[in-house]
Amino acid sequence: MACSIQHSAFSVSSSSDLIPRKGLGLKLNSISRFLPLTQIAKTKNLSIKRPLYIASVAKFGPLESRTQSPKLRTSCRAYEADQSRPLDLNIEVPKSEAAQKVKISIYFATWWALNVVFNIYNKKVLNAYPYPWLTSTLSLAAGSLIMLLSWATRIAETPKTDLEFWKNLFPVAVAHTIGHVAATVSMSKVAVSFTHIIKSGEPAFSVLVSRFLLGETFPLPVYLSLVPIIGGCALAAVTELNFNMIGFMGAMISNLAFVFRNIFSKRGMTGKSVSGMNYYACLSILSLLILTPFAIAMEGPQMWAAGWQQAISQIGPNFVWWVAAQSIFYHLYNQVSYMSLDEISPLTFSIGNTMKRISVIVSSIIIFQTPVQPVNALGAAIAVLGTFIYSQAKQ
Repeated sequence: MACSIQHSAFSVSSSSDLIPRKGLGLKLNSISRFLPLTQIAKTKNLSIKRPLYIASVAKFGPLESRTQSPKLRTSCRAYEADQSRPLDLNIEVPKSEAAQKVKISIYFATWWALNVVFNIYNKKVLNAYPYPWLTSTLSLAAGSLIMLLSWATRIAETPKTDLEFWKNLFPVAVAHTIGHVAATVSMSKVAVSFTHIIKSGEPAFSVLVSRFLLGETFPLPVYLSLVPIIGGCALAAVTELNFNMIGFMGAMISNLAFVFRNIFSKRGMTGKSVSGMNYYACLSILSLLILTPFAIAMEGPQMWAAGWQQAISQIGPNFVWWVAAQSIFYHLYNQVSYMSLDEISPLTFSIGNTMKRISVIVSSIIIFQTPVQPVNALGAAIAVLGTFIYSQAKQ
């Protein structure tokens, strides 16, 4: 008869016929002192004569032989090893603090650089081809195609999703689509720097929506941080030389949409089972499906074809590269930002997002030679500073 004892901390098995001397109990007190039963028999000077029967393993109670004489009692007791744990061969070695800082720095530098490149090419495309609905659709389509090819070729791991995942993702995708289109519409009407100055006021929308629609309350420093944000945005808008109401409203709608995107994300995607890269890929695919019919209805193939011919005649073949670049870099910078969320805290991410806006505003002013008055620059600086203070107070 085989003897088998199993527990989360150890496993014992033997096919030897073992019976201890009368009155001698067999104890397994520690894994560190664990020996095979045959070795235990030799150590304890036990004689191997008759089969050993174990009546109960689950409760680790005293076990008696079923076939032995009443005069002979055989017991086998098993005790859980003190503070024992299963051997885990996949234990991750903690990363050094210096290596983690280098990794985060690389994420931030890549994120900002890709975002600056996207905004430059996006503005170039919109200046020559003022169809923001199609431009927004192409950027989502490029990202979706990149990820589908990555999954098909196994360059990236295919996410494991179910119907519940996509149901939770749908409101996030709706808000993401609205915010993306609204921002693109804004940049088609005003300077890139102005759009990003207004978009730096997103924390104010977040606090107001959370306070009046969700009933959340915040510490006093959070409310006070909204003063420079709102004041700076207002000052920049009033002094903007190329102010356009459609551009201004597009940036404001984008702020509101992205606030709701964040709210839906927190509610529906808690404990998400996919990585940051795949999560944004799924978001892009669903947003593309939502946006395409609206883009066709708002602009249409005839307008797109006529505008394309005009842009090619004015810019030349480089225009095709501009469209491809803005579409690809839009996906890449967003993908890196979502990947960074897996590595850094929300506070660090919000600070990085603030610094990103500074890099975009400064670079767009230099590249497009946007005229900026001192008062306008002061308003932008106050708004961005308020956003930074908000990120600190929110934590």
